[in-house]
Amino acid sequence: MAFKFEVGDVVKLASDGPEMTIKAQPSEAGRRYYAQWFAGKKLEQGEFYEDQLVLVKNKP
Repeated sequence: MAFKFEVGDVVKLASDGPEMTIKAQPSEAGRRYYAQWFAGKKLEQGEFYEDQLVLVKNKP
């Protein structure tokens, strides 16, 4: 199964927001990506569906 984003890609919400890094690809059942970002000095993380995200840049 091909995924739109790879671990390490930098994304953001389609509705804007902070840049986030893809931490893990979704399982076939869940179809949600795990992403993390910094809010100030605090590391945050969340789960997002593919259609909620847009690519900012590919992994370095």
